[in-house]
Amino acid sequence: MTAATSLPGPEPGPVHAEDFVRISDTLARLRMLIGRRVIARTAIANTVPGLEISHLDALDVMRRIDGEVTVGAIAEAMRIDPSRGSRLVADLVARGVLRRDASQEDGRRSLLVRTELGDRLLAEIRSVKRSLLMNVLENWDEQELDLFSRQFERFVAGFEAVYMKAARAADGDVTEASSHPR
Repeated sequence: MTAATSLPGPEPGPVHAEDFVRISDTLARLRMLIGRRVIARTAIANTVPGLEISHLDALDVMRRIDGEVTVGAIAEAMRIDPSRGSRLVADLVARGVLRRDASQEDGRRSLLVRTELGDRLLAEIRSVKRSLLMNVLENWDEQELDLFSRQFERFVAGFEAVYMKAARAADGDVTEASSHPR
């Protein structure tokens, strides 16, 4: 999906316009913080100095791939060119973060598996993220945290659904994109 692609949906009514502006402005601030990738940079420095953030992105998408994890599956999940995915994976294998195993379904295909170092790197990312969240949320009571976590999950799931619908439409899968109601 390109920046020129518009996402379908209703315009906010005047009653909710202020809420939409506040959410939009807050998302912009959050994007700036996330864009700096503080968690990822800290985890890399603590575990495997010299890795790039795109390497962590590859490790992250591995957790979300249904089925066999291959170079092609990683590239597709990251929405990058297969040759770029291949270079990322080759570098992770060379650094000992991933290893290649033969597929039980097709011996010609290589599956990708995290090594002990890869597991340590993901554990470090979780630790850094948990520490950051604990600092941010330390003054929230249990009810506030419960409500926020549920609503935030709902918000992100909605964002993903709208994005995937638009991505399918941009890729030409109009029947699939139009068959799911908002």
